[in-house]
Amino acid sequence: MFREKIKVLDCTIRDGGLMNKHDFDLRFVREVYKAISEAGVDYMEIGYKNSRKLFSTKEFGKWKFCDDEDIRRVIEGIQSKTKISVMVDVDRVDIEDVLPKKDSPVDMIRVAAYVKDVDKAIYLVNHFAEKGYETTVNIMAISRALDNELTECLQQLEKESKAQIIYIVDSFGSLYQETAEFLIKKARSILKTKEIGMHAHNNQQLAFGNTIEAIIHEANYVDGSIFGLGRAAGNCPTELILGFLKNPKYDIRPILDVISKEFIPLQKKIEWGYFIPYAITGILDEHPRTAIALRESDKKENYREYYESFTSEVEE
Repeated sequence: MFREKIKVLDCTIRDGGLMNKHDFDLRFVREVYKAISEAGVDYMEIGYKNSRKLFSTKEFGKWKFCDDEDIRRVIEGIQSKTKISVMVDVDRVDIEDVLPKKDSPVDMIRVAAYVKDVDKAIYLVNHFAEKGYETTVNIMAISRALDNELTECLQQLEKESKAQIIYIVDSFGSLYQETAEFLIKKARSILKTKEIGMHAHNNQQLAFGNTIEAIIHEANYVDGSIFGLGRAAGNCPTELILGFLKNPKYDIRPILDVISKEFIPLQKKIEWGYFIPYAITGILDEHPRTAIALRESDKKENYREYYESFTSEVEE
């Protein structure tokens, strides 16, 4: 049985861009868009809408900024019902750079924020909603949020925001199924007028399991990335989500094709996926930035030393 309400958002280019400074070439992004479109995936998140005042175009590729003209070059000539999404981070976007929906190829804008920044997130998401976009708020690093603060955050989002979907984001890949269930049920009990989404990272190889758990408990928006490409350990693989969902509108075959043609060669250039340092940060509920740095160093296989760099710290 399938649940027609479920929508799949593929964030391959946006989340994967965190591993190569968003420097995918236009041909590759078009191939991903073609595959996602042919597979019937509902949304493709193509990158971030970041301020050029804060980030250099010399250091980062075009998907850090997602100019409308670059997006048009990706989608040009490709027949598709797949909608385009971009992400903005609180304090990193110039809202005047975002045109009204009627003048842009973008359909959805997702605002990423920590619980402490919920007021800023509401300001941004309401602004984008008024410009005609579909909108979400993605609650980052939710494993670090205190329960009372998360309750207040969700209450504010329900009462004050125009976001249509609120995402639970397991930024560090530290959640287990029981906690995923608790968080989805909690969100569902407070968010009476909004859909719930799940964005899972795979540090402990639980991204797919946690996504299934979220679906079971009525999360109707789920994120994936092709072959799991994403920051550090990566994300729930889109191909696994499509294989799990029984909706006949999805076709896994174009995704399998693009993995064979594009992602297997890409693995020789970019490292992502399950590696022990990422597992360690997931187990310890830590941001993976130090694990990423370790994997780029000459000590990348010193797993015990890396683990003990966390566990040997003595707190007063």
